[in-house]
Amino acid sequence: MKLSVLDLVPVIEGGSITQAMADATALAEAAEAAGYHRYWVAEHHGMPGIAGGATSVVLAHVGRNTSRIRLGAGGIMLPNHNPLVIAEQFGTLDALFPGRIDLGLGRAPGADQRIVRALRKDVNRSAEDFPSDVVELQAQFAGDPRLPLQANPGHGADVRMWILGSSLFGAQLAAMLGLPYAFASHFAPDHLDAALALYRERFTPSDVLDKPYAMAAINVLCAPTDAEAEFLATSQDQSFVRLRSGDPGKLPPPIAGYRDTLAAPQRATLDHFRQVSAIGSPETVRAGLEAFQRRTGADELIVAGATFDPALRRRSLALTMEAIKAPA
Repeated sequence: MKLSVLDLVPVIEGGSITQAMADATALAEAAEAAGYHRYWVAEHHGMPGIAGGATSVVLAHVGRNTSRIRLGAGGIMLPNHNPLVIAEQFGTLDALFPGRIDLGLGRAPGADQRIVRALRKDVNRSAEDFPSDVVELQAQFAGDPRLPLQANPGHGADVRMWILGSSLFGAQLAAMLGLPYAFASHFAPDHLDAALALYRERFTPSDVLDKPYAMAAINVLCAPTDAEAEFLATSQDQSFVRLRSGDPGKLPPPIAGYRDTLAAPQRATLDHFRQVSAIGSPETVRAGLEAFQRRTGADELIVAGATFDPALRRRSLALTMEAIKAPA
């Protein structure tokens, strides 16, 4: 089972962005030491509990302290950006960390509609241009001479592009372009099975891939016991409920019995979010990951999640990897 790590660079209550950046580096180092394949950072904006908005800068920071693990965006929300600028940023990353850079591309804005005013551009219209912008990025990295202006850095960079998705749109685009595909099932599980099936059915071989390559995201929190893992997971549970209630904040400390404090609609929202999760002891997490891989047939799983104490997420990564490597 090939595992990778998705990090939102969480800012904890009472903590700072400076500390969150140090914790991101420590997490990437722990992931590399444990044998994870990739470390990805997701672009979000205007959220006090997430410090990964300047994704390429975070990756440059993390890259200085790692040597083997692949580094990438999971993802860059391309409608927010000019493709030339993204080619320059990730071309620079490839120059700094050759052969280690991934670029996952998403069509969502990574924020609510305030992002439209903040970016001073029509993000909704830009989302319609997403397929052509992806092709333009491919041309930039390939050094296509037909481009009126070639990105430098970026021209000829060895950046592995991915299409991300939480619906059927991304699956169709990834299949058409012959690119690897990653599904955001850790927070949007509804279309997981249909999207993966569509991607595989319609996949067209390319210079990048001769057959489909799919990755699926799952929330994972591993601790010595089921009870401790469930307790620690309440930090992320609280964050998700607050986000869906329109009141996002920094990552709070865990609360015993948190689910029991929620009204029925909030419990339903949380249960929906928790559908794709493996939370518990090493045995529980191993069983959950194996069942999820059987369900999806994914070539790779990427584990998401956060803990109020960053050291406990690093422990979770180590325990998870030990669990899947243990003899059956």
